[in-house]
This record gives sequence, structure tokens and C-alpha cells, in this order.
Amino acid sequence: MSKSEKEDIVLERIYTVPLKIAYYVPRVKRTPRAVRFLKEFIMKHMKTDKVIITPEVNEILWSRGIQKPPRKIRVRVTKNSEGIVKVYPFMEKE
Repeated sequence: MSKSEKEDIVLERIYTVPLKIAYYVPRVKRTPRAVRFLKEFIMKHMKTDKVIITPEVNEILWSRGIQKPPRKIRVRVTKNSEGIVKVYPFMEKE
């Protein structure tokens, strides 16, 4: 993360997003539904329509394939001064 990128962050939050809703659709549509639900959840809670899901979060969602996405995911969400929201995986500091 560059210095200018850190300065632009206006808001940062940690969310545990329940992806249980993905299990209400047929097996071969579950992970795509989980990705869409994650995006909708972030849009609703951060009040913006410009959401970028980072490749790391995408890999976590797809780690067990199309049929078994995780039941919930913990993410760190940042919003910059232009209203663009980025979703990162939550990493606890040890």
C-alpha cells in the first residue's frame, strides 16, 4: 500500500458477512451467488455502488470450488475520498 493510497482512506470497517443465502440456490450457482451477495452487502452497508472485490477475497470465496463457498467470511472494507470501496480479507495482527 503506497503512502498516497493510505491517506485517501476515509472510512475503514470490519464485517463478518453471512453467505448462508448462497446455499438456497442450486449447487453449481452457489459461489457466483456468494460473490454477488458480498457485493450487495457491501453496497448496502457502505452506501455506495462502486465496490471492488480484491483477488485475495475472490480466492477465498472460490477456494472450495463452485459448489461449497464458505458459510461466512470476515472482510476489511475501506472507502476512499472518491467513494470507491475496496474489500480485503481481514487479517488479525499477531
